[in-house]
Amino acid sequence: MSDDRHVIWSNYALDYDDWRVDLEEQYPELTEEQRIELMYEINGDYLEDERTNLNIQLGNPIIVIGDLGLWNGRRMGYKEIDSGNIRDCLYSGRDDIYSTWYVDKLGDLRCDAVHHDGTNYYLYRVWKDGVTDAQMDLLRAKLYCGIATRADITRVTRRLGDDIAQVYGFSISRQRQPVGVER
Repeated sequence: MSDDRHVIWSNYALDYDDWRVDLEEQYPELTEEQRIELMYEINGDYLEDERTNLNIQLGNPIIVIGDLGLWNGRRMGYKEIDSGNIRDCLYSGRDDIYSTWYVDKLGDLRCDAVHHDGTNYYLYRVWKDGVTDAQMDLLRAKLYCGIATRADITRVTRRLGDDIAQVYGFSISRQRQPVGVER
């Protein structure tokens, strides 16, 4: 794992050797295969713990921006989480086999989700206070057409990493603030 991201939860590349001593001590009657299955089950239970940790209600809906790996190539897409609760970001698609949620060096909540056709990359942002319906529609249209830029996204949304970092106690770089022009 890279030092520039803070992993919240993952079921990708679990290493039984990291779990072996504890599982053999607690479950000596199980075969190694059964303990490996148990490792995945226990790790899955940890995801529910993270949802509890991230039960953070925001004032606006969350937009999920996807770079989707489909059978016929990569596509951009989006969906919205109307609840505006960060815990609701920690659900992957039903076809996803492996998922890793993390906060990147820019303070963005992201998920890499591997499935049978490829990998989906999700970016989670919350609509900023005061953004108009027209501004939201413009971003949605750009996302739909696959032409949205980082500037388009940050203009009307804010990152979730600041809220998440408060829960877990890690630090992330402060966002650059626009410099005002003096008259």
